[in-house]
Amino acid sequence: MNQDFSILTLVVHASFVVQIVMAGLMLGSLASWTVIFGKLFGLKRVRASNEEFEREFWAGRNLNDLYGDAQKRTDGAPLERIFAAGMREFFKLREKRVADPSALLDGARRAMRASFQRELDAIESHLSFLASVGSVSPYIGLFGTVWGIMHAFVGLSNLQQVTLATVAPGIAEALVATAIGLFAAIPAVIAYNRFARDIDRIATQLETFIEEFSNILQRNAGAPPSPAPAAAHATVHAATGFSHSR
Repeated sequence: MNQDFSILTLVVHASFVVQIVMAGLMLGSLASWTVIFGKLFGLKRVRASNEEFEREFWAGRNLNDLYGDAQKRTDGAPLERIFAAGMREFFKLREKRVADPSALLDGARRAMRASFQRELDAIESHLSFLASVGSVSPYIGLFGTVWGIMHAFVGLSNLQQVTLATVAPGIAEALVATAIGLFAAIPAVIAYNRFARDIDRIATQLETFIEEFSNILQRNAGAPPSPAPAAAHATVHAATGFSHSR
């Protein structure tokens, strides 16, 4: 007699514990694919916005204008927020009549490093979930397989005659759990490695910008302070006259 060994049939006829394992793995796989697509489009937006701001930054626009625009936007690029954090701290220190150029530069650098860490934490969000799915899913699937095989052999102990036809269905049902575990783990591992590499590149871009902008601030740290910017630094007086070039 031919038996139906389709995946759906094997899942339906699996033991209750194995079905719970399979359901958990499928939910984990669905969640990981949600994270993968979200992170894929999110990192693409981050790269595009960073490149756009960097082009604008090195195009020769006055830094005060850039700072004023950055203060008005709430959905700017990570580079733009790091730039705004450095400028904000720089102006605050100059308002307090801090004359030491090294103190001005150190304050601005600390503000940019803090902003950098916040941006990196946001970019890396949910990445650990992919790592967890990729590392744990095979073992959860293996647990389901072991449990299913144990359940199958316990059932076979009550039979007088054991043949391949009676053994195969139980073992096949159990092995489906391992297959689903691998199905959940492999895309998560591939995506994690890809995103980790992309995030490393973005982090390098942000750190490089911090160093380059710090050099600009260092060149202008000795200039006389300008009048205090308007409320909450929404706009910056043009007299500051920052000049910047590579």
